[in-house]
Formats: sequence, structure tokens, C-alpha cells
Amino acid sequence: MNAGLVEMMRYNLWANQTLLEACRKLTEEQLEHRLAVTSGSTRELLVHIVGAQQTYILRTKGRQHEGELNRQSPWPGMDELIRLGESTSHELISIGESLEPTSEVDLPYLGQVYRYPIRFFLIHAAEHGVEHRTEVKLNLADAGVPTPDLDGWEYGEWAGYGAVVGS
Repeated sequence: MNAGLVEMMRYNLWANQTLLEACRKLTEEQLEHRLAVTSGSTRELLVHIVGAQQTYILRTKGRQHEGELNRQSPWPGMDELIRLGESTSHELISIGESLEPTSEVDLPYLGQVYRYPIRFFLIHAAEHGVEHRTEVKLNLADAGVPTPDLDGWEYGEWAGYGAVVGS
């Protein structure tokens, strides 16, 4: 187990849950809102965040492209997206908890097979989540919707870190 990667996946769970809950009551117009500088509408980005987690999980097993959600997927509804976001986030945590430092996986792609350390897919999941959650927040702010604070200090408070130990 790599405690740092596991902690990053716990942050990822918290940030996804926080953002998805903040989006639960968005109107159709707010879900479709997109700034020119983002890579998709709020709806597309939320589906992409969760679908990518499905892909990263499969890649840790040497598989991919097995019907994961993507930007063109039909809208599953916010409740289902929240459920999938939570379950895939928990699975990424479990992968990190059981990860051996030298674990590798072979991933076939376009007629070739590539070898990756499994930890790479957890790192990619963490970075990918931050990137696209930021885009969602930009879309929301531009649409006049208050955005949640996904800063590490907020996570630390949620996780119970920073207890007073002296004066």
C-alpha cells in the first residue's frame, strides 16, 4: 500500500462527492452551460469525470473500453452519477490500499501492448479529477452558481486533520 496515493484517492472521493452534491439541483440550462475555455458543458464534464474513473479502474486490470461512461453517453441522471462517482471513488481507494509497490499491468491498445505501473493510473485519476472539477467550477461560476471549496484545507477539516495539540 502507498499511503500517499490512498490519501489522494480519499481526497478524490471527497472532492467528487462535494462537487456532485453541489450540482444536484442544477437546472438544465446550468448543466448545459459551458465557457469557451473549458472542454465541455457542466453535464459533459461531470459524466466524463465519473466515466474516466471507470476507465482507470479497468486499466489497473489491463482492460479498457468496456462501456464506461463518456462525454457522449446518455445522461444517467444526477442520482445515478452520484452513486457511480462514489462507488468508483471507493474502488480506486481499495486499489491503492491493496497496491504492491512494484505492481504492473499490461494494457493492449491499437495492436500493441504497453506495460504500466498500476500506481500510474491512480496518479492519473487524481490529476484528471482535479483538472475537470476545476472546469466544472469555472462553468458554474460563470453561470452564477456558487461553487464548493475543494481546497486541501477543506478536505483536511472534513478528514479531521489539524487537531490542536498545544498552545
